[in-house]
Amino acid sequence: MTNLLTMKRNAIIYFVLPAFLLFGACQSTPSKEMKEEEAQHEEHENPNTTTLTAEQIKSIGIETGHIEEKQLTASLKATGVLQVPNQNKAHINSLYSGVVQTLLIQPGNIVKKGQVIATLANPSFLQTQEEYISLASRINLAELEFNRQKELNEGNAGALKNLQAAETELKNLRTRRNALTQSLQLMGINPAQLTNGKLQTVLAVRSPIGGVVSSVTVKLGTYVDVTTPIAEVVDNSQLHLDLFVYEKDLPKLKNNQIIHFTLTNNPGKEYDAEIYSLGSSFEGESKAINVHSRVKGDKTGLIDGMNVTAVVSLNQVTVPAVPSDAIVTFQGQDYIFVVTDPHKEDEHHDAKKEDHDHSAEPHDHDHAPTAPAAGTSVTFEKIPVAKGTSDVGYTEITLLKNIPADAKIVVKGAFFVLAKMNNTGEEGHPH
Repeated sequence: MTNLLTMKRNAIIYFVLPAFLLFGACQSTPSKEMKEEEAQHEEHENPNTTTLTAEQIKSIGIETGHIEEKQLTASLKATGVLQVPNQNKAHINSLYSGVVQTLLIQPGNIVKKGQVIATLANPSFLQTQEEYISLASRINLAELEFNRQKELNEGNAGALKNLQAAETELKNLRTRRNALTQSLQLMGINPAQLTNGKLQTVLAVRSPIGGVVSSVTVKLGTYVDVTTPIAEVVDNSQLHLDLFVYEKDLPKLKNNQIIHFTLTNNPGKEYDAEIYSLGSSFEGESKAINVHSRVKGDKTGLIDGMNVTAVVSLNQVTVPAVPSDAIVTFQGQDYIFVVTDPHKEDEHHDAKKEDHDHSAEPHDHDHAPTAPAAGTSVTFEKIPVAKGTSDVGYTEITLLKNIPADAKIVVKGAFFVLAKMNNTGEEGHPH
């Protein structure tokens, strides 16, 4: 009996142990294959790609299309500053020294050309007028002497040298009178009024241009000379706009082009300007060129020195473009997403791939949307681009990496693809 039990126990061990070992071997084989597959996947992982399943694509509403050739109205954005030409600015000085006796303006006043802005007093002003008046009587005497010597010389009763001396004296006095006449006119004094004995004790300082008084640098009692500015007047009606344009954009501009601009610190109102001259040299080290234009129309609120943001309308051009929503920005670089070869999530769907050649792709922007087949997935690659002109919902792009000419791109839902790619631990993997 004991021997029979022993034989049964040995038989159970003999049959159970191989079965257990066989089961363990079956369990270890798939685990090894999975590790190899994961290692291979990690080896080919591309950080610029991400994969979405058909369910994710459908729920997000991703659509694809192609890079199109679009006719866009190109525009050039630039910054600039408002400038008043130097011939429309004036530092008002006096040609003669004196003490400010009256001051008739203050900053912000509007003055006309020739308007008196201040008066100066100086005793030397009277000396010049006195010399001019006394010179008139001396000239009269010199004319009489010259005529007398001329008559004597004609009758051979006078010496020639006396006639020549009288003629020279008369010329010198007349020259001095002309010089004093010019001096008095520069002072603002009419020499004709001095003949009646009306001497002026003060000089009027007048504005050489019309405009707005931007500053007054003196006060009553200030002693000024030719180097001392009394005030500054600016004629804002002649405002110019100087744009800073880079060399690559200069060929796009020409004379008589219209510029639309707004104040950088107050963009609520738009103004217009017209280009009249393109710069021919770089401004300092900025590698920018000045483009000069005249401000047209209403100039209310515009002041010399204001910074502006401008847009220059260019001609319509045909360029490669995508819907503006197809472009995403990440870490300062612009990207689009290109659809790479779709693949199956598992081997169960491989047999049906030929019957559903396009079912794994997201909605085609050029055709009616179709739902991707369940169980499929699509890989998207991030491609860097440079943006250009934007118009009617499309933006010009320049590819910074080559892609196939017929490549499909994400035209709707690109933001969600970027979010999926940047999701920690999920970059390049489907959910």
